Amino acid sequence: MNEIDQEAIGLAMHARLTSLYPICRSITGDGVRQTLAELKTTIPLEIHEVPSGTQVFDWTVPNEWNIRDAWIQNAAGQRVVDFKESNLHVVSYSTPIHATMPLSELRAHLHSLPDQPNAIPNRTSYYKQDWGFCLSHNALSALKDGDYEVCIDSTLAPGNLTYGEFFLPGELSDEVLISAHVCHPSLANDNLSGIVVAAALAAELAARTQRRYSYRFLFLPATIGAITWLALNEAGTERIKHGLVLSGIGDAGAITYKRSRQAAAAIDRVVAFVLASNGVPHTIQDFSPYGYDERQFCSPGFNLPVGRFSRTPYGTYPQYHTSEDNPSFVKPESLAESLQILLKVVTVLEGNKLYLNTNPKCEPQLGNRELYKELSNNGETMAMLWVLNLSDGGHALLDIAERASMPFERILSVATILETHGLLSKLR
Repeated sequence: MNEIDQEAIGLAMHARLTSLYPICRSITGDGVRQTLAELKTTIPLEIHEVPSGTQVFDWTVPNEWNIRDAWIQNAAGQRVVDFKESNLHVVSYSTPIHATMPLSELRAHLHSLPDQPNAIPNRTSYYKQDWGFCLSHNALSALKDGDYEVCIDSTLAPGNLTYGEFFLPGELSDEVLISAHVCHPSLANDNLSGIVVAAALAAELAARTQRRYSYRFLFLPATIGAITWLALNEAGTERIKHGLVLSGIGDAGAITYKRSRQAAAAIDRVVAFVLASNGVPHTIQDFSPYGYDERQFCSPGFNLPVGRFSRTPYGTYPQYHTSEDNPSFVKPESLAESLQILLKVVTVLEGNKLYLNTNPKCEPQLGNRELYKELSNNGETMAMLWVLNLSDGGHALLDIAERASMPFERILSVATILETHGLLSKLR
């Protein structure tokens, strides 16, 4: 993508994020379906429905939760908390209630952030039947003693867990897995940024006529969604050779990459190389069994080569899981840069081939083959010499790019030229 393309696609992804922002998502329910239906307008997602009660390893698919409305109303008939103003106002998976109670009783069900008095927190009660409201601490402090009408018009009943999947076949059955979680309500960076970038990446790869790898895109509710997918697709996980979980990639912070459990998997090495060779400010973190769905893909029974690609780490910025994580917190240029880096990662994965020099005894006569005419500068000449020297059947193109301290694209371009002239033979 050139600079104009980056600007345009950044704005397009941000517009999609903004349109998805009002939807009340959770780990199940119509909000997930509505989100996936919107994505399906640009990529042909397959929508899966897994019934409540389905056993998935040590877990059980929960009942489905949906909500229509919720409020807290004072004695004067004024709504002091209104779900229609922000879906963060209701603790996700709250059981239905319609009652009148004094503030002293209601307080046990109210959540705020005293150190961020203007922000509404995000709270959940997925696996414990309870109900509650979230509100700014300023709003909580303004409540007067007295009776309040409390209503949460929700349902929690047998239904389905919903997730989306998009598979792009390639020349190889080996797969690259891209996963984003779709279970958060109105949270723009932690949730929607990963969704819109994953969808844009899927659309870009779908438009290509040739792909070496097959690509599988998953749009899952966090934790239970990944566990469910792994339980239902265990036999096929051996085909996953590289993978990334995308989350929190729209803020203005530097890139943070969390290595897979394997620590030295090819994806770990490729992402680190792309970030370093392109001068992208970044931090590399070691794996830990906490975080997003990388911890499910990297659980010891699977140990898949799946890392996490993000920006400012979750929980380390004040907007995290609050109403301050809104579309204005997400930058179009950050979305575009995230997509561009991921496309460079794909370029390395796709192009990291192993060659054998067919004329390994001393340098071949390049002038007679008019190879110099096909090279635009001395950098490409040096790249050609490096490729010829290290293409011994034991060094793939990424090895050569690292050793030569050169951009991968340059090494790949030169290797393609040399193969055309019969000086390289592709082994894999």
